[in-house]
Amino acid sequence: MNISKAKEQIRNAITAYLTKDDLGNYVIPVEKQRPVLLIGPPGIGKTAIMEQLASELDIGLISYSMTHHTRQSAIGLPFISHKVYGGEECDVTEYTMSEIIASVYDLMETTGVRQGILFLDEINCVSETLSPLMMQFLQYKVFGGHRLPEGWIVVTAGNPSEYNDSAREFDIVTLDRLKKIDVEPDFEAWKEYASAVHMHPAVMSFLQSKRNHFYHVETTVSGKSIVTPRGWEDLSKMLQLYEKNGIEADEDLIVQYLQNRKTAKEFAVYLDLYNKYR
Repeated sequence: MNISKAKEQIRNAITAYLTKDDLGNYVIPVEKQRPVLLIGPPGIGKTAIMEQLASELDIGLISYSMTHHTRQSAIGLPFISHKVYGGEECDVTEYTMSEIIASVYDLMETTGVRQGILFLDEINCVSETLSPLMMQFLQYKVFGGHRLPEGWIVVTAGNPSEYNDSAREFDIVTLDRLKKIDVEPDFEAWKEYASAVHMHPAVMSFLQSKRNHFYHVETTVSGKSIVTPRGWEDLSKMLQLYEKNGIEADEDLIVQYLQNRKTAKEFAVYLDLYNKYR
C-alpha cells in the first residue's frame, strides 16, 4: 500500500489501542497490543507520517534509529543489588533504566503527555547481541526489567534487505506478534503531503509531468543511484532558501540531493526554464 494508506492503518491501530473500558483499563492489554512494522524502501516518508500522526492525535513521539544502539544503551547498564531471599543475603545483577525507556519518561515529565508513539526505525538492522532483547521488547514492551509506560504504542520500521545489506529477515515467531504493513512509493499519495508542506512549485510541476523520476534506487557498477521523496523534499527546501538569499541553484547542487546524474541533469534544465518563464 502507499504511505497515505499506511498512515491511516496506523492511526486506526493507535485509536483502538488507546480505547479504554468503563473501568479505565485499556480494552486491548499492553502485552496484546501488536507493534506496527512498516517495511518499505528508504526515503518514502515513514518517519514523516509518525510526526504527522503525533501532531494530529495530540500525543507524544519518541524516535530512535536502532542501528545506533548497543545492548547497553537499549537495556541499561548492569549493577549489583543486595537482596535477601529466604533469610539468606545475596548479590543480584540488575540494570539501570534503558535510555530508550528513560526518554519516554523524560518526555512525559517535561510535557505532561501520558500517551504517545515510540518509533523504532531500522528495527531489522539491530546488532546480533541486541536482536534477542529487541524481540522480547516487541512482545512484552520491557527492556532490562523496565516496562514501557501504558498508553505508549510501539511502531517500528525497516527497509527490505535489497536496500540495506545489514537488514535481516524476521522469523515466523516474531512476525506473528507484529502488525506488518508493506509500503511502496506512490506519487499521488506523496503529492497530498507535498502540497501541505508547500513543496517548491518547480519540483511539483516537474514530477507531475515526469513521474518516472519520482523514485529510483539502484546499485550499478558505478555505485548507488538514489532518488527518493526525502531527497526531493530536502532539495525543495534548499531551492527556497537559495531563492530567498539570491543564490543560483545549479546541477552541482541538485545532484547532491538527487543522486542520479540523469535525473539531476533533467531537473537542472527544467529549473532553468522554470526560472526564465514562470
